[in-house]
Amino acid sequence: MNDAFYMRLALDMASKAKGQTEVNPVVGCVVVKEGRIVGLGAHLKRGEGHAEVHALQMAGSEAEGATVYVTLEPCSHYGRTPPCCERIIEAKAARVVVACLDPNPQVAGRGIARLRESGIEVDVGLLEAESLAMNEAFNKYITTGLPFITLKTAMTLDGKIAAKTGDSRFVSGPEARERVHTMRHQHGGIMIGVETALADNPELTTRLSVPGLHPVRIVVDSQLRLPLDSRLLQDASIPVILLTTSGAPAEKRAALEVKGVSIITCGPGPRVDLAYGMKKLGEREIASVLLEGGGRLNGSMLELGLVDKIILFMAPKLIGGQSPEAFTFSGFDRMADAIPLKNMVLEQIGDDVCISGYPVYATVQAEQTRNKP
Repeated sequence: MNDAFYMRLALDMASKAKGQTEVNPVVGCVVVKEGRIVGLGAHLKRGEGHAEVHALQMAGSEAEGATVYVTLEPCSHYGRTPPCCERIIEAKAARVVVACLDPNPQVAGRGIARLRESGIEVDVGLLEAESLAMNEAFNKYITTGLPFITLKTAMTLDGKIAAKTGDSRFVSGPEARERVHTMRHQHGGIMIGVETALADNPELTTRLSVPGLHPVRIVVDSQLRLPLDSRLLQDASIPVILLTTSGAPAEKRAALEVKGVSIITCGPGPRVDLAYGMKKLGEREIASVLLEGGGRLNGSMLELGLVDKIILFMAPKLIGGQSPEAFTFSGFDRMADAIPLKNMVLEQIGDDVCISGYPVYATVQAEQTRNKP
């Protein structure tokens, strides 16, 4: 066993709470004294004790002289809870191993500095990449105020998301669908276009073998065509947000608001200003959005450079015909201009293949080209 062993344990604990902490990061902490684990903790809920607090409470007096492994820099400011770095100092820990610095401007190295000022040995950077990836949504939100957008789609081998009749139940297999419901549990919002809402009449809830958290349901609906008897509107305990335009019918807007729907006007139309919509979602503290749109919404979000991550489930099927495709947009004249994905991961889930990666947009590509020697 070594430092990496204990940090991996802390990362594993943190990852299990993904989706529970709202706009806060997921964090894990392990306290080790003379080769024994004496404290374990994870941040479980916004506004409640952070991982370090839980782990140090478990360790008690054995925290003195111990090593504290934590996946994110201990906070140094007063928010909803007191600073964790002060709690570590009070516990008289001898050493702190931190996976990565906190990108929050209120912390950003101050926690590390405070610990070192108090005579505590601090090492930073162990399994940094893993920690950053785990909190990719938080990292974007805390620095930009915008939600992290994950585009999820399922397609056949010939790139279709439904049959030519519009039937899409089901493109992917049960294992892949279960993974998607776990992803819903882990995101603050789930977004579709009104065409998908009209065609499928979905609930957009999390359905797992155990209870899961339900994301805020978001529909891009420029003319407020969502029916008042939609399944999305049957459970008022799960919020619904419609992104629309000022040209939408006032009577329909009033009727939807009576049913508890929040409506955000995103430009004069005829189409919703999606960039503005993402800004308004961020202002409502929705830090992550799972985009489960049809081809047009997926394509529009990609064209605007609003998608941060793509997760594509490919089923071993061929459907043919003039069937709906996963991405519908104007396209590029040259293959060299296509949007590439970086940091690709391929995984088999049941009979399906899951491909995930991060889109690199033209502005980024152009900048990289300019910087080449």
